[in-house]
Amino acid sequence: MRINNDRIEKYRIATGRFASDFSYGNNGAFTIRHKYTVLFVIASDGGGWEHASVHAEKDGKPRTPTWDDMCFIKDLFWDEEELVLQYHPPRSEYINAHENVLHLWKPIGVEIPLPPRIFV
Repeated sequence: MRINNDRIEKYRIATGRFASDFSYGNNGAFTIRHKYTVLFVIASDGGGWEHASVHAEKDGKPRTPTWDDMCFIKDLFWDEEELVLQYHPPRSEYINAHENVLHLWKPIGVEIPLPPRIFV
């Protein structure tokens, strides 16, 4: 994750409840315009994981981020060739603290296996 650069810092929320600054490193909240949508992202890198939580609004109405939204955030917060995951945990592990939020995850220092390309 590469939050400490001009590409990301300009989106950081600097005032109010979710305020942070560059000294927070890869941790903070961001408001990002993407096409006709506003994406709200909370990013972190603690506990051995890089993480981005993504919520979308269009015309002031909340909605779940699209595949395109998530690809845009993935490439903004990580390098284009990095592998990042969206998990579907066991139902018993579901936590739904906020409707319309999707998450991107990457374990730090762990190589994530990919299935053979022919399987996809």
